[in-house]
Amino acid sequence: MDLRFEKGTLQDVDELERLYDDLNDFLACHTNYPGWKKNIYPNRDTAVEGIEEGNLFVARTEGKIVGTVILRHRPESAYALVNWHTDLDYSEIFVIYTLAVHPEYLNKHVGKQIMDFVITYAEQMQMKALRLDVYQKNIPAIRLYESCDFQYIDTVDLGLSEYGLDLFKLYQRIL
Repeated sequence: MDLRFEKGTLQDVDELERLYDDLNDFLACHTNYPGWKKNIYPNRDTAVEGIEEGNLFVARTEGKIVGTVILRHRPESAYALVNWHTDLDYSEIFVIYTLAVHPEYLNKHVGKQIMDFVITYAEQMQMKALRLDVYQKNIPAIRLYESCDFQYIDTVDLGLSEYGLDLFKLYQRIL
């Protein structure tokens, strides 16, 4: 599948909200590996914030948004508690947030293409590393990240236990 990547715009918010809602509905009926919940995360505000920050990207095919990802220089607070084995400033790092694929496009390598885009884009922007966290039971995402040469760093509590999400694995890829 041929995907085109571009920064999301405010005109994309309605379609992104539908993607998030469709995905959360799908997850509610199947194994909810990421532990996401409709109207909680991700939601319309997630898209608006990412677009307004200028760091939300969309993947399109045939004019339809089939995936999205947010790249920030801002880590979760728990990231400061671990040894990343590098001495980098977050201005040199993209933290990957909210990688989402529309359920109609799951198992069609869209997630892998998004990760390939993220790696290439980060290299073009002269980043030194990529970091992310993933719910410890999100086996498909963990497999994806490890297949993209991300290295496991540590497991932390991100303070989301009220949603049943106790521990998250931290991963890093040095560029």
